[in-house]
This record gives sequence, structure tokens and C-alpha cells, in this order.
Amino acid sequence: MNAFDSSIIHFLNQFAFRSVFIDRAALAMTQFYMLRGLPMIALLWWVWFRDGPDKLRDREIVVTTIVAGLCVLALGRFLAHWVPFRIRPFANPELGLRFLVSSEDRIRTWSAFPSDHAMLWCAVAAGVLIASWRIGIFALAYAILFICMSRVYVGLHHPTDVLGGAVLGVAMCLLLNLTRSRHFIAAPVLQFSRRHQSSFHVGMFLLSFGLVTHFDELLMLGSSLLKFV
Repeated sequence: MNAFDSSIIHFLNQFAFRSVFIDRAALAMTQFYMLRGLPMIALLWWVWFRDGPDKLRDREIVVTTIVAGLCVLALGRFLAHWVPFRIRPFANPELGLRFLVSSEDRIRTWSAFPSDHAMLWCAVAAGVLIASWRIGIFALAYAILFICMSRVYVGLHHPTDVLGGAVLGVAMCLLLNLTRSRHFIAAPVLQFSRRHQSSFHVGMFLLSFGLVTHFDELLMLGSSLLKFV
């Protein structure tokens, strides 16, 4: 482990198991969708429905940001499989530390780098920031301080896992939200939304639910079905 990661992990770990409130709050941030993804998606829908002269631009940003979120989730899975495997802090006995998370069999064999949570929610926060810098700063701070840092605190990720994920997520969102790219991506989706409002909003609701849950249940179902193929 590099010195940067080691110093931060050891610093944060000294506060673990000292405050029941802080420990439970950190665990809750990593376990409950309503604390993790739901507030971020709610801000994205706020951008979609807010009134103003830039409503078309706002809706283009929302569509493009969702596409960016899907892209970084796919990129995260690709990198996790193709970059050298990185053991998660809670599963690394060489650290000699005790973490709040001690047994996560489902992710123990998943590479820690990059953090897909950092990638997704920092991408979403960047989209909100493009639409409204005031709300966007809050969204980005929430993503970094609560979603990302809680994962380091409990032992799920190294600091560079979430830092790398955050940079990739923000970069993807900014790249796709360049004016020409945004128009190209959003135009057919917005045209469909005007022609088929009910189908569009049902689809967006389901897609929003999938993003909030990181498509966990769908992936678990797919994995289970593959075992019978």
C-alpha cells in the first residue's frame, strides 16, 4: 500500500469504535440506498422539473448525466476486471487494523479500484453542478464527504480508490456535457419524451431506481440465472 493511502486509512481508523453514532452513521451511508443514491437522484429530478428560461438545457443535462452515470458504471466494471487486482482494506490482514466492515463475502473478491460508487455519484453531482453551481456544490460535497469517505472509513476502499473513481466520474460527465455532445445525446431522448410522455417517465422511473440501487438486484438475478445456463 502506498504512503498516501496508508496515512489516511490509519488516521481515520483511530476514530473507529469510539463513537457509536459516527460508526452507525458511516455504516448506514454504505448500506442504505435512501442515504446514498436517493438524495443524488432527487437533485437530478429537481433539475429536470425546475422552471426557468433554461428548461431545455436543464433537461439535456439530466439526460446526458444519466448516460454518463451508466457509462462510468460500465467503465468501473471493466477496470475492476482488467487492472491489477487490489484487495480491500477490511480484507487485508497486513494492515493490522480493525474495520467496521469485517465480512463482506460478496465483494471480498472484487477489486477495490476504482470505487464505482465514487464514479457514479460524483458524475451525478457534476451534472447537478453544471445545471446549478449552488446546488451542485452541495451535491459534490455530499458525494465526497458522505458517500466516498464513509466507504474509506468502514474499510471498503482505499482513498485512491474513491479519488480515482471521483475523477473518472466527473471527467466523464463533463466530457459528455460539452455542448455538441450534450445536444447529440439528449436530442433523440427528449424527442421521445415529447411523443411518448407516459412511456418515457415510466422508463426514467425504472432507470432512476436502478441507479439508486446500482442495479444490485438485477445483477444478482442475472448472476443466479447464469449458474443454471
